[in-house]
Amino acid sequence: MTRIVVTGAAGLVGQNLIARLKSDSGLSIVGIDKHHANTRTLRRLHPEIEVIEADLSVAGPWVTAFQDADAVIQLHAQIGGLDWREFEANNILATEKVLAAMTAAQVPYLVHVSSSVVNSMAVDFYTESKKTQEKLVVESRIPHAILRPTLMFGWFDRKHLGWLARFMKRVPVFPIPGSGRYMRQPLFALDFCDVIASCLRSTKQGAWNISGQEKIDYIDLIRAVKRATGARTPIIKIPYGLFRLLLQAYALVDRNPPFTTTQLEALVTPDSFEVIDWPAIFGVQSTPLDDALQTTFNDPTYAPIALDF
Repeated sequence: MTRIVVTGAAGLVGQNLIARLKSDSGLSIVGIDKHHANTRTLRRLHPEIEVIEADLSVAGPWVTAFQDADAVIQLHAQIGGLDWREFEANNILATEKVLAAMTAAQVPYLVHVSSSVVNSMAVDFYTESKKTQEKLVVESRIPHAILRPTLMFGWFDRKHLGWLARFMKRVPVFPIPGSGRYMRQPLFALDFCDVIASCLRSTKQGAWNISGQEKIDYIDLIRAVKRATGARTPIIKIPYGLFRLLLQAYALVDRNPPFTTTQLEALVTPDSFEVIDWPAIFGVQSTPLDDALQTTFNDPTYAPIALDF
């Protein structure tokens, strides 16, 4: 029996990954996450796995979960927010403690989920903390695979396309900042989970940029989401400056807004990330974008739960 520990197990990738992996009878899975509501969902959907609710940036009994582990999948991350201390705690301090726990328990292999932003021109809390996080992994000397995904979407997507789809259904019009011609490389979370599973099987070592295979402008991506969800909301373009002011106003009433001005700046930053043949490298298939959106929003098993995540 192979024992794996998944940190950040109740987030977007973790929920999808466990749904993918749990059918493997040769795996014993331990999931760790600090988000109370999300861990409750994880336990309800997957009662057969061990779930630990803990803040990895704080020392605690969670370290015992790493004893006798064969591999760790490191997913925990602070993605959005306005306070540097949250990024420092969740992306840097938590990673230091996880790597220390792995070293103490002599865990032989790590799959670290980094981000394409480490190669981005953007300068923000998320980008800088993810660069530091990746450096910690490299310096740990633990045998590892580093995966750098682009913008991901799928079941249990609270921050990206899932939030945009819910927002689209609640508002009379859907605003697009500026021209909307900002190239994106969206990556289907289930495809990315297949890459992680391939790393576990092969214990590959190295770093790979896992970009969405299809490039699409932001406005066309929103139109694709609208088609997949059957929404009728009109899509309109509004000036970039006005859009930014609206986000600033929203941040005054919501301490943890799902979309911030720094993320808006990242949206319009003209990044184009390397596209490698990761389906061939890892022996997996890439799901066409429209098919992936249909699965995300219309799967009879997970979509109804995930859309309320």
